[in-house]
Parts: sequence; C-alpha cells; structure tokens
Amino acid sequence: MSPVIHSDRRKQKAPIWLVFRAFLYKYVSMKKKIVECLATGFYFGKAKKMPGTFGTLVGIPLAYALAQLNVFAYMIITVVLILFACFIAELHERFTAAHDPKEIVIDEIVGYLVAFTWLPLTWQSFLGAFILFRFFDILKPWPIRAIDQKVKGGLGTVLDDVAAGIAASICLQVIYTQTSWLGAQLAH
Repeated sequence: MSPVIHSDRRKQKAPIWLVFRAFLYKYVSMKKKIVECLATGFYFGKAKKMPGTFGTLVGIPLAYALAQLNVFAYMIITVVLILFACFIAELHERFTAAHDPKEIVIDEIVGYLVAFTWLPLTWQSFLGAFILFRFFDILKPWPIRAIDQKVKGGLGTVLDDVAAGIAASICLQVIYTQTSWLGAQLAH
C-alpha cells in the first residue's frame, strides 16, 4: 500500500469565468453537433455524391407519417418545419461560415413535404413528388434561381427548395385532378 500524503493546502476553486467558459464550450460544441445532425438530415447530407437526393429520401417517410394526419395538420406541421429548417440552416451557416453548402439537406426535406401536399397515399405520388421536386430543385428555373441567388442566410437556403416544392406540387395537382397517373384521381 502506498502512503497517503496529506496536504495542508486547501482545494482552490477555479474562477467562475473559467467554469463558465468550460460550460459554454461544451454547450456550443454540443449545439454544433445537434445543428449539424439536423441540418444534414441525420448525416444523409454527408454523402459524397448526390447529398440533395439522399436528403430528399429522408423526406419520404416523414411525408408518409404526416399524411396519416388530416391535410390541415399536414400543412401546419410543414409550415412549422419550414420555419425550423430556416433556423437550423442559419445556425449551420454561422457555424461553418458557408452559404447553402451541399451537406445542408434539411431544405430538401421540407421542400419534398411541400411537393407532397394534397396528394394521395400511393407509391406513384411519392415517386412523382420525388422526381418533380428533384427536377425543379436541380434545374432551378425562374423564379427559383432568383430566390437562390438573392435571398441570403438560412431563409435563402430553405426558400428556393420551398419554391421548387411549390412548382412540383402545382404540376402534381394538375396530374392528380386530370389523370389517374398517381394511382388515383380526384373526383370532379
């Protein structure tokens, strides 16, 4: 057994600012990890190729789950998620000092939710929303391109994808009301 050495010195307390700084560092570090996880769609956005496509895939089960609710609940939750996505994208941009990096896919997730609004729960609808949303998100026709170029921050990151979702949704609503290509047709 080793001898116990007693010290007459009292335990010195760390100055409060050092304790606060250590706590703040841990908090900010944890906050960065949470923001990164959410902004990248649970790290699907970290895919080396096609991160936006992988991010959109995350939106499919979320759209399915929300579609189990009534259409108004779906739309209200989608609007809340859009606002949340703007906040998360803004924080991510502040942490990384980069505007709309490819790894941010929370905007693709909410854009897909917008594209899927008011559609029947069929595989054709899920696929159609996916294809048309990705088409408009990648091509960025006017006014989507103007939004992408002129609106900055988290709002700009998310808003162009919401616009792509609206464009896809308009096309899908026409298809839904005029044909049975989505596996169902809205009765007139």
